[in-house]
Amino acid sequence: MLKTKTALVTGSTSGIGLAVARALAREGANVVLNGLGDAAEIETARAAIETEFGVEALYDPADMTKPEQIAAMVAAAEKRFGAVDILVNNAGVQHVAPVDEFPDAAWDRVIAINLSAVFHATKAALPGMKRKGWGRVVNTGSAHALVASPYKSAYVAAKHGVAGFTKSLALEVAQAGITANTICPGYVWTPLVEAQIPDTMKARGLTEEQVKKDVLLAAQPTKQFVTVEQVAAFVTFLCSDAAANITGASLPIDGGWTAA
Repeated sequence: MLKTKTALVTGSTSGIGLAVARALAREGANVVLNGLGDAAEIETARAAIETEFGVEALYDPADMTKPEQIAAMVAAAEKRFGAVDILVNNAGVQHVAPVDEFPDAAWDRVIAINLSAVFHATKAALPGMKRKGWGRVVNTGSAHALVASPYKSAYVAAKHGVAGFTKSLALEVAQAGITANTICPGYVWTPLVEAQIPDTMKARGLTEEQVKKDVLLAAQPTKQFVTVEQVAAFVTFLCSDAAANITGASLPIDGGWTAA
């Protein structure tokens, strides 16, 4: 479905981003990975994509807090492949604290990576998409792009900002063959989420099952984690011609979290 296309997925060395990159590669797209992690593990993931799907996969270590590195990453991808046809802005970080105790540096970092990086990467990739008359921008929001939780002010502000930015972008490029959408996952089962469970069990005196259902999934009526494969399949659909008239949308994948 995506042969001849190139996808750049930020925050794609693990979790949702890696699943998305693999799903797009499965459909024939060359991919550019980006993110943090162990160098050997990243290389293994990159090489596996090439071996399994017969596409070309590159890795770029651009720091999402550095606009000049983001622009250079897009330029390098365009030099190698001709254009970035699909941009998935997925990189994200979290910090939890009350507003009056929220460290300034933590606020700046959350906004930089979760919101400003979306702008910088999109700005860099957009001219190439316009030249080709085809493009897909998929931004990873969160249920927190639609609703709020306490102690996550920077994250909620950034994700609401992503949803608004995406709507504005969609209107600008509505007649250019380019779509822009925000996906809004609830709690997704990833290694990072799994790693939180033992400490939460100990701190709250709960069983593993209680932590999952009564803490992590308290807001999700299905009481089921979203899987990275489900998110990746949704992104792949949004990149297809079948989704050509889905644009400017904030689309929940949250087990009913935002239905109430």
